[in-house]
Amino acid sequence: MKEHKAQTIKHKSRRLPPWLRRRLPTDGSFQHTSKVLDSLGLQTICSNANCPNRGECWSRGTATVLILGNICTRNCKFCSVATGKPEPPDKTEPARLARMAKQMQLKYLVITSVDRDDLPDGGAGHFRDCIDIVRQQCPDMKFEILTPDFRNCQQQALQILQNSLPFVFAHNAETVPSLYPIARTGGDYQLSLNLLKMAKEYYDEVQTKSSIMLGLGETREEVLKTLKDLIEADVKSITIGQYLAPSKEHHEVVRYVEPSEFEEIGRIAKDMGFIHVASAPFVRSSYNASEIVDR
Repeated sequence: MKEHKAQTIKHKSRRLPPWLRRRLPTDGSFQHTSKVLDSLGLQTICSNANCPNRGECWSRGTATVLILGNICTRNCKFCSVATGKPEPPDKTEPARLARMAKQMQLKYLVITSVDRDDLPDGGAGHFRDCIDIVRQQCPDMKFEILTPDFRNCQQQALQILQNSLPFVFAHNAETVPSLYPIARTGGDYQLSLNLLKMAKEYYDEVQTKSSIMLGLGETREEVLKTLKDLIEADVKSITIGQYLAPSKEHHEVVRYVEPSEFEEIGRIAKDMGFIHVASAPFVRSSYNASEIVDR
């Protein structure tokens, strides 16, 4: 396995390939979703992480809601979410989330959050409250939670969330372990694998899911080893997409991966034992979430 040395980020000038060019729609559905979210003061990972699929998803009336504020306690070099000292959890947020779900007539809701290492439970109790209050207003709602790694409280967090089943439990590995020191500062690859494995042990009937990005400087062998590690952690749903640098201050794009290579890696993932696979340049962890996993 090759070593990656931390260094000052120097971006090379690279033209975006044609398969990664996409315009932001301005149709009525997109504007409606934007207005509903703004009116209720809700954050989305779509905006905070500059997701390239925002236009497509918002035009379909779907969004991945970002709870617990938009200030993260970590500073990962691939992510555009701001870092700093976050505000205390907003106790009105679960009710506002329920109003949003009702107004948009959602049937499937993805809830994610920033890392909240400042909270004793990592924010697990707030996840639980959001699910419970939305479910009271929308009893047929199905949920997917995309959680942080709950670094200091994994067992406690899983016990708290156990009271709000069912949901799809997702946590992203993001990249190969050798790139964690420069791309995912504060994260721990083995800790992420442990969380996914523990979640499956705690919630036997729940589907677990993860996601990785390509193009940060990983080798093919490292990608396949990471997929193998996830299978061994009993993860059966995987999404694989192209990393796009949010700015020149973030980790650079080392390579734009051809669509055909994504297709090939997707086939390999299926052969490894993943049941649900989405592998393409624009794929993100929550993209078409309700279609990727069986209900």
